[in-house]
Amino acid sequence: MRIAEIIGTVTLSQCLPEFEGASLRLARPLCLAELEGEDASGGSESLVVYDQLGANLSTRIALSEGGEAAQPFRPEVKPVDAYNAAILDNITL
Repeated sequence: MRIAEIIGTVTLSQCLPEFEGASLRLARPLCLAELEGEDASGGSESLVVYDQLGANLSTRIALSEGGEAAQPFRPEVKPVDAYNAAILDNITL
């Protein structure tokens, strides 16, 4: 699980039935330096995240990736590579 920040929303011209009731968000994973408040402008790649929790822009989230991202939907199959597992109110290091 990684911590990321929501930086945008993905808009679809056609929606898969499996995605109804949720949004796709664009998130940027954060490194430890960024979590500590330092400027680490190296940047990671952005990810498209399946979001059922309603995260807004600049919200920090906990995201799971890969096979773990699809586990909340078992036994259904959803084409998901990253899943918003939690909205984070406060992070203490």
